[in-house]
Amino acid sequence: MIKATKLTGVNENLQKPMTRKMNRWIEPVWGYVFIAPWLIGLFVLTIGPMSQSFYLSLTQYNLLELPAYIGFENYHEIFTDDKDFWKALQVTLTYVVLSVPLKLIFALLVAMLLSKAIRGMSLFRAIFYLPSLIGGSVAISAIWRNLFGMDGFLNKFAALLGIQGIDWINTPETALYTLVMLAVWQFGSSMVIFLAGLKQIPKDLYESASVDGASKFHSFFSITLPMLTPIILFNLVMQIIGSFQMFTQAFIVTKGGPINSTLVYALYLYQKAFAYFNMGYASALAWILLSIIGLFTMLIFWSSKKWVHYET
Repeated sequence: MIKATKLTGVNENLQKPMTRKMNRWIEPVWGYVFIAPWLIGLFVLTIGPMSQSFYLSLTQYNLLELPAYIGFENYHEIFTDDKDFWKALQVTLTYVVLSVPLKLIFALLVAMLLSKAIRGMSLFRAIFYLPSLIGGSVAISAIWRNLFGMDGFLNKFAALLGIQGIDWINTPETALYTLVMLAVWQFGSSMVIFLAGLKQIPKDLYESASVDGASKFHSFFSITLPMLTPIILFNLVMQIIGSFQMFTQAFIVTKGGPINSTLVYALYLYQKAFAYFNMGYASALAWILLSIIGLFTMLIFWSSKKWVHYET
């Protein structure tokens, strides 16, 4: 009986480490089971197509024949022989430099107005957010084209004031600015984020500044802007990424014209892929765009150490 009891105790002691080891394996397995839908989407819908796109960028592919491997010739041609690429890059950079700051400034100003505790303010917030819900649609782009056309509402209103209108859409000097104004009009998403940030600023800071004799102007630059710098960083990164990928507005409103003055990068990529069926070349353009966006994002985060302030 004593020997049997001893053997039973030894078996239990041996089973405990084995049970622990099994639990260490079972718990992670269940974790992977629950995140399996996301993992499948990541590999099948993201990493898989990206890998295929990079391979196609190294080939000559027109959808009718099998891809022919040509190495980095597409990239070499883009940087050395493609004048339209440099034009599209110039137009896109101009669009980003103009639209992003204007949109953020306008969104911040409207957010400050809508942060006041006034009756019915929720309705005004919804109204101001509405353009962002419909602003990027095909219908709004078509309306924008008619608005700034030669016979559009803007020129008709100018005629009532005795001002001779111009064809804003078909004039190279003004066509890009119509797209910039359309982008600024879609300030709603940035406004909502700024509004949330303004609500998080402690009121004690403004009260202390008021006691010290600071004006609203000084309070804005000494309290509001520094406290909002993390929000500004987020909005800046998101708007730059979105602006580099702008396509619908240029395609519907101007189609890249006149004289390629609104040929933004995404529209040029679309033309290469679906107008000329040069999928390999278009894939190379897409990877260059990804690199440009990554470079700008990296520079913004690197510079944020000098101008973004956190409470900690």
